[in-house]
Amino acid sequence: MTPSQTKRILTISLIVCLLGYAIWFSKNQADHLSTMSKLPEQRTAVSDKAEPQTIEEPTSKVYSKRIVEYHMNVKLEDSPIGKTLQGSQSVTWTNPGKNIVNELYFHLYPNAFASKQSTFIQESGGKLRGDVMKEGSYGSMEITDMQTEEGMSLMKRMQYVQPDDNNPNDRTLMKVRLSQPVKPGQSITLNMKFNVKMPGVFARMGVAGNFVMAGQWFPKLAVYEPAGMRGRTTEGWNIHQYHGNSEFYSDFGTYNVRIQVPEAYKVAASGFPTKSAVQQDGYKTYQYYAEDVHDFAWAASPDFIYAEQPFSAPNVPGVRIKLYLDPAHKDLQERYFHAAKVALARYSEWYGEYPYSTLSIVVPPKEGNGAGGMEYPTLITAFGAMDDNPGYDLERTVVHEIGHQYFYGMLASNEFEEAWLDEGFTSYAEDRVMETEYGIVANLPIESSYMTDPAPLSLFAWKYKDSNQYAENVYTRGKLVLIALEKQIGAKTMAKIMKTYTKKWAFRHPTTSDFQRVVEQVTKKDWTDFFNQYVYKGFMTDYAVESITAKKVENKGTSAYESKVILRKKGGDYPQVPVVFMFKDGTSVKRTWDGASATIQYTLTHKTPLDWVMIDPQDTMVLENKRINNYMNAQIDEAVKTRINFSTAKLIESILNALGW
Repeated sequence: MTPSQTKRILTISLIVCLLGYAIWFSKNQADHLSTMSKLPEQRTAVSDKAEPQTIEEPTSKVYSKRIVEYHMNVKLEDSPIGKTLQGSQSVTWTNPGKNIVNELYFHLYPNAFASKQSTFIQESGGKLRGDVMKEGSYGSMEITDMQTEEGMSLMKRMQYVQPDDNNPNDRTLMKVRLSQPVKPGQSITLNMKFNVKMPGVFARMGVAGNFVMAGQWFPKLAVYEPAGMRGRTTEGWNIHQYHGNSEFYSDFGTYNVRIQVPEAYKVAASGFPTKSAVQQDGYKTYQYYAEDVHDFAWAASPDFIYAEQPFSAPNVPGVRIKLYLDPAHKDLQERYFHAAKVALARYSEWYGEYPYSTLSIVVPPKEGNGAGGMEYPTLITAFGAMDDNPGYDLERTVVHEIGHQYFYGMLASNEFEEAWLDEGFTSYAEDRVMETEYGIVANLPIESSYMTDPAPLSLFAWKYKDSNQYAENVYTRGKLVLIALEKQIGAKTMAKIMKTYTKKWAFRHPTTSDFQRVVEQVTKKDWTDFFNQYVYKGFMTDYAVESITAKKVENKGTSAYESKVILRKKGGDYPQVPVVFMFKDGTSVKRTWDGASATIQYTLTHKTPLDWVMIDPQDTMVLENKRINNYMNAQIDEAVKTRINFSTAKLIESILNALGW
């Protein structure tokens, strides 16, 4: 087959497949809407005037060490420069180590948006997940006062630091030299005042019209790690700037937060209200409390349509699911509630009890999409309400973000340094829910084909070349590594590993090494080679058909054909490599290679010539990302040397199937 013939065939195949996909997609959407309309949901009336009314009290149960304690007041105001937050906080930190500490470090995340010279903007180019920071829409944080309990000012003791890149224009991390050292086990309280100029909504926070997303909005203490924590040999601060790819890492504690907004606004927040909202002088004041969490976020809008449903399951003693809808999605509330309920039920069954009494879902307006698809303790955001008839992305986003309540929220992995422990694990869990509850099966062959630039999963987030390589590895390859592990040990054993890991390390900041130890304890097997290749290095599986030679032979007086096939390992190890040999008369022979050596030769004698050879015809090797060399035709035209005939057809089929996913 000549290259021009190949091109014509591929074009025709692609058009036919696309037409088939369009028909399938239309039918699938109709079936989806029909199915959703039949769900046996508890219907809740929605109202643009409704407010959360349930007042709660802190519980006596303690899950974490509660290293930090925040008491905060914040007021949302309109000013000549836009919407601002006027805040104050009293923050108490307890020294968990064995050494005296003479300085504290605070993350000042809003300063990532202060100028084009910040590390975040330089690395991201002002873009994140398809959203672009509007020109001139800057934000910032200013500390206006900092005092000890005794009234001593520490303002002259504050210093911006840049430990990762020495960028003098980056002000997202601040060091404070203390007037008195903090001994092991002792605590210190600082009283602070701060102002935040809210940027146009971008990268998880900001303002879009009347919508406000206050994520990473307050001066937040960094994590001081004792020796032994996360593999440290000596204790010290874990400090990093805010980078284009990185997310967050904080200590567990309690938050008591008073939020003041214009009286027309409704507020969604982490935790639960401890008092009814009070209106006075044109403002409304909310009082929220959260315990055993490592962050606190809130959103506000006068346009929110509020709905609430209670939910309980065997491992969910009782949760109030609170929904803050953009009006464009007013009629979709039951889909949000259903997705939240199935996610909570499944995750609590698989990974342990959901320990909080609330879960809030915020649906931003279309123009607030930059705040969408994000997780905070007990609060998540859906993507912006761009479509009044969205497909399964609505459910998938809710399911994914609720999964973060475990791997980001309760386990609290260090997302600066080991982002895959949150994103990869959550993506793995999300796929299980989507398949179990909605019948949507991820197209793993096409996802593995996306792995064009694999890199170690253990890289610091900003060490990836760009956001594409970061997402490709941390989200997708991380998930595929977990699935590859599952395929080797079985779904039952994998389920035991995941539950053991999440229950053992909840509220304890685990590492990749901690997860590996759980895998080895459960399976009673050494997984060093697997983790070294696929986690600590950027390996993918790549087994190729290298050559086929054949000759006619005499076998007991009868003519036959002897074929020699050489297979080569070009990537990481895989313990069972399935191979199919197909002969001209339709006879197939199956073999399984242990995949350990660099090459293997198969010699087969049959009455008809060998037609073709294919590695992994059922696509069971999920980390195989170069399937085009898995197939070879024995009668290949030597002048062309093309493999496209069959393997490309399979690749196109996978791509088009993936469009439905």
